[in-house]
Amino acid sequence: MSDSTLVGRLLAGRYRLLATLGRGGMGVVWQARDELLGRTVAVKQILLPPELPDTEREILRRRTLREARSAGRLSHPNVVTVFDVVEEDGRPWIVMEMVDSTTLADAIREYGPLPPGEVARIGLQVLAALQAAHRAGVLHRDVKPSNVLLTGEGRVVLTDFGIATLEGDPSLTTSGALLGSPAFIAPERVQAQGVGTESDLWSLGATMYTAVEGRPPYDRGAALPTLAAAVTEPPDPPRLAGPLWPVLDGLLRK
Repeated sequence: MSDSTLVGRLLAGRYRLLATLGRGGMGVVWQARDELLGRTVAVKQILLPPELPDTEREILRRRTLREARSAGRLSHPNVVTVFDVVEEDGRPWIVMEMVDSTTLADAIREYGPLPPGEVARIGLQVLAALQAAHRAGVLHRDVKPSNVLLTGEGRVVLTDFGIATLEGDPSLTTSGALLGSPAFIAPERVQAQGVGTESDLWSLGATMYTAVEGRPPYDRGAALPTLAAAVTEPPDPPRLAGPLWPVLDGLLRK
């Protein structure tokens, strides 16, 4: 079913889809209207790959429900608020606050490397979001520039707990796949040494490095060389980080 055929659809008798806002590997984000409360919301449509066997599709559905449950436990100005989760046609749809913003990834593409002071300001707010999540026992596992929202008022919001997990719970995947974006996956995850709060902080360091340098700390043009470099090599020498480098170096320490 194409995006255009879904425009105007009413989910759960309440959320009317208006327009697509973005698309990623795991889903499509829609602008929608909550007809009950008369407010604009964002709705994440989860895409279940048709080639997956039924057992894997069920695992993905359950993981998504875990995502909503995890994020719904959090109440913090730097974490996107999850309002609701509904199921239609056998797939979950996650209803979130609508944040009028651009992503950090888009800002880097448009403006190039950002000043160290601005990156520090952004990083502190993402850190506050992660600290709130970690206190609740929630790991993000996919911190990267495209999941950091920047508002015109200076608020920074961490979004898309798309592969988030409750700390201490086993992964729901049976395939053993490494979830996340290669340039921002912590070395211990590459080496299957487990996932902890340190992994999120490493990914924050990689995100801040990318913002201030205009490129990731390890970028080898393909997933496997990039992952290998993160495990075996120091970060690429910084050119623009200036006084921010000791902080980044500490976050990226193996």
